[in-house]
Amino acid sequence: MSASPPPPRYTERVPNGLWSNPSNPADPAPIAPDDLAAHALLRLTLAKGVGPRTTVRLLRAFGSVEAACRASPADLARLEGLGETKARRIAEALRDSAELVEPELARAVERGVRLLALGHPGYPALLAEIDPPPPLLYVRGSLDADGADQYPVAIVGSRRCTAYGIEQAERFAMQLAEAGLTIVSGGARGIDAAAHRGALRVRGRSIAVLGCGLDRCYPPEHGDLYDQLARQGAVVSELPMTTPPNAENFPARNRIISGLSLGVIVIEAGRKSGALITARQAVEDQGREVMGVPGRVDSDASLGTHDLLKQGGAHLVTSPADVLEILENAARHAHQGTHAARYADPSRPVPETPPPRAGAIEAGPREAGPREASLREAGLSDEQRSILAALAEGERTPDELAQGVGLDPGRLRALLTVLEVRGLIVRRGLRLARKPT
Repeated sequence: MSASPPPPRYTERVPNGLWSNPSNPADPAPIAPDDLAAHALLRLTLAKGVGPRTTVRLLRAFGSVEAACRASPADLARLEGLGETKARRIAEALRDSAELVEPELARAVERGVRLLALGHPGYPALLAEIDPPPPLLYVRGSLDADGADQYPVAIVGSRRCTAYGIEQAERFAMQLAEAGLTIVSGGARGIDAAAHRGALRVRGRSIAVLGCGLDRCYPPEHGDLYDQLARQGAVVSELPMTTPPNAENFPARNRIISGLSLGVIVIEAGRKSGALITARQAVEDQGREVMGVPGRVDSDASLGTHDLLKQGGAHLVTSPADVLEILENAARHAHQGTHAARYADPSRPVPETPPPRAGAIEAGPREAGPREASLREAGLSDEQRSILAALAEGERTPDELAQGVGLDPGRLRALLTVLEVRGLIVRRGLRLARKPT
């Protein structure tokens, strides 16, 4: 039987410069027919001037998407802070957006993009905590496929970076991805792209959050990168499909990068870098861990990172093992369901999930499932566990270990490197030992 032709790629362009159809016929339907909440939320998402904060507010005030869309200017004006003029504009925008829904749905299906509504069981739990959460996510690829994104960490930095910055972004991303973490970044030139490529190089998962619609490829040279990310992770946006990459989109995009993550690593940020906005939102608004990788002391490229470290706004990290240690507590709270209570500002309530449209899939409690007791031990292979079991009985030389667990020396060396990065084993001269917990 002949193989079916491969699906078109993001990088196969049509004359208007938009991405052509990248959907994979073998994939399930990009938009589930019964996901009524996502379909209905499109009308609010497409309404001009109605952003995420107003959308969540309308859903809470009126109880459903349909009721919010039917609200009269007088109904809207009763909401505190709107006023008659703004209420009238919102009502007009909601009326005008009704005819935009079907073309947007068709465009998403054609491009292989799923719509994921706040309140759906597949919506990222960490992202649902932030204020305001994106009511609707456009997703190319997969989020949290079979629990693969339990431990996400963001890596951000300057577009105009040095060779040192590229090297460190790739090093941290590669080793953290090998340790089972998902690398989140913004898909931009420089540090972002290096972080994504580092994760992909070791066949890890990575998520790019774009400041434009998924019908746009920005920057234009990243088509191949987004193709790979869609296969080994996801490309996501909260913006309608054809939204251009306007400068005002990126601060809001940054809150999603940090919101998806347990913590944020800043590598080479100048004093005016947008990465510092991400770091500030992460620690002040979302209660995330923020870490900084020191740069050269004579380099302007790291002035913002160094300021962050000197002011106590970030943990200093010099290795992926430092990151695992810092994120250990955050990961435990996230997967015990206590992350929001542990890290939220006590003066501000945790954002509630808006009620989904009647008939939509409602979000139930996340299944407990088998969770690892330690972030360092998450996702270990049977081979790695056999090595740890052998070392728990006492120190071993590499030759003794190879014989004891039945691995060839080359394979053993690769596994030992990962266990060292995770901080699970230590070298004592020519011998290896299990690191005390």
